[in-house]
Formats: sequence, C-alpha cells, structure tokens
Amino acid sequence: MGFKMGIVGLPNVGKSTLFNALTQTAAAQAANYPFCTIEPNVGDVAVPDERLDTLAGIAGSGQIIPTRLTFVDIAGLVRGASKGEGLGNQFLANIREVDAVAHVVRCFVDTDITHVEGKIDPIADIDIIETELMLADMDSLEKRIQTLEKKAKGNDKEAKETLDLVNRSLVLLRDGVPARAVERKPEEEKLFQMLGLLTSKPVLYVCNVEEASADKGNAFSDMVMERARQEGAKAVVVSAKIESEIAVLDAAEQKDYLDAIGLAEPGLNRVIRAGYELLGLITYFTVGPKEARAWTITKGTKAPAAAGVIHTDFEKGFIRSETIAYADYVSLKGEAGARDAGKLRLEGKEYPVNDGDVLHFRFAN
Repeated sequence: MGFKMGIVGLPNVGKSTLFNALTQTAAAQAANYPFCTIEPNVGDVAVPDERLDTLAGIAGSGQIIPTRLTFVDIAGLVRGASKGEGLGNQFLANIREVDAVAHVVRCFVDTDITHVEGKIDPIADIDIIETELMLADMDSLEKRIQTLEKKAKGNDKEAKETLDLVNRSLVLLRDGVPARAVERKPEEEKLFQMLGLLTSKPVLYVCNVEEASADKGNAFSDMVMERARQEGAKAVVVSAKIESEIAVLDAAEQKDYLDAIGLAEPGLNRVIRAGYELLGLITYFTVGPKEARAWTITKGTKAPAAAGVIHTDFEKGFIRSETIAYADYVSLKGEAGARDAGKLRLEGKEYPVNDGDVLHFRFAN
C-alpha cells in the first residue's frame, strides 16, 4: 500500500518532465505545447529509504523490496477547464482518482518555453487551477441538491447528513475557499470523501525552478512557499531539469552529480517525504534472510490492519506482532540481539504501529 499522487498544473510548467524523471521513463511527452499529454500516464516509483538498506545489511537479506508509490501525470489544465475547455472534463475526472495532488508551479523564466498565460506569475497560476477545480466542485454539488432534498424529506438519515455537508461545502466554495477547509467531525469523513470533491484533495506545491535555484529556491518559489504556509499545505523546491538529468544515472554517478551542484539528495526524495507527511503515512519493515521489505500504512494503523497490508489472512487470523523499534534493531545488531536485550515486544490487536517498526506477525491459519 503506497499512495497515488496526481501531477497537475498549467501547460508548460514542467509536469511531464518531472514525471519522466520521477518514474525514470519517457512515457510522458514533454513537448512545448498544451495537451501534449492526452491520457494520464501512470508510473510506480520505489520509495528510497536508507533504513531498509541498513536493516537488510544487518539481517543479510537476499533481496531488498522497497515500498512503492504511484504518480499520475494528468494533462495540463487551462482556464475554463471546468466548462470543458481544452480537455478539461476528462482531466478533472482523472484528479478524482488520486489520493493527493502535486501541483507543479512554474517558478523559472525561459523565453524558449511559452507560458499559456503569457507571463510568469506562480500565484496567479495557482489561482487559475484552484478556481477551475472549485467551479467544477460547485457544479457537481449543485446538481445533487434537488435529489438529496427529496430524500431528506423522506427521513433518509444519510441524505440529510450528506445534504448538510453539501451545503457547508458550497458556502466555502462560493467564497473561493477549497472544500478541504470544510470543518467536519470524524464520523462525517466517510460521507465527505464520497462527495468526490476535487478541492478536498490534500495539495503539495512543487516549485519547478531553474538549475541555479535548485538548492534554496528563488523569489518565485518563495511566493509559493508563503502561499502554502498560509493554507497549511506543503511545498517543495525541485528543478525538473536536474531531476531529468540525474534520473538516467546510477547511484554513484547521481551522488557525484549532486555533490558537484551542491545538493544533498534528489528532488524525488523531498517530494516523497512531503507527500508522506501530507497524507499521514508511515513505513514499517519485515526483515529476514530471504528479504527485507518496506510497507506503507497510515499513521495510527493498528497491528492487525498493518498485517492486512501484507495479506488479508494475516489480519483475519492475527494473534500478535513481534515488534522491534528500528533504533533497537540497528543498535543491537538484529533480532537476536534485540530479543536478548528485552527489546523485542509482543504487541496485541490494539497496538498502533510506529514508523520504522520491524514486525513479525503471528496469525492463525
């Protein structure tokens, strides 16, 4: 279980270049004209995690299997997409299928790459995309009201609760506020998600800067960072051009390249970490001589559900989990050392798995 992140933005902001770099493929066309991406391209990416390599080294694991995440390259939206401009309706539908949105924002000047709006203004670009998504959400909700009102009059409890969420969402959307800002109780969350609102998706702003600004960003990316801070969103600075150049290099060459330009790590790592934090995701590990493997779960997931990520039978027949904290596994040189030191714990059904836990599940067949 990873997560699916849709890459969106205006045409010619670097979405497909970033996608190609992230997935190390050339599946998405990176061309200098709108709608070069007609169908959403999907790519699975291994999540880099140095802890997994460390664990595998200690256990002498024969195979290392990282957890994975999915990026979906969604074609460039334009002004009027909510009314079907460009290929708007198709692209908006693609956004509904992702867990979070990576909004790529152009934060570089390049006279060879045209800007669909004729000027470089990252905040205006963000507003265009956000407005189109909000207009689409308003249209979707307004079409449901009449049917929900009829059901609510018939004492349909779910219809009443849904209608209340719809009306609360519309109040914000009409004021230019995305639906993710709707205040809701935990018990309302499922119904809210069933509305399928585009602006309910968590947003990660990806500031695409020129190569010289890849380390600290520039004045344009600073504007986006401040916007993200105000919204309570996440933002990262990436140079899609650099990412595309290092994507084809092996690990040693990547390190040399990054050292030469003063970067500590690829932008991919920053995007993944920000995405994990945005969605409240953590990683646990299973380690043995055959393989060391990483698994992605939501923070707060209890042990049986975490086991179910491996196989549904593990969750159904869950008895307990043998649990070692990552730091203990490393400092005590593996499972045997942790067991001897009393650091291997037996945890039951109510245990919330922690990030970095090394787990071995016991279950009944």
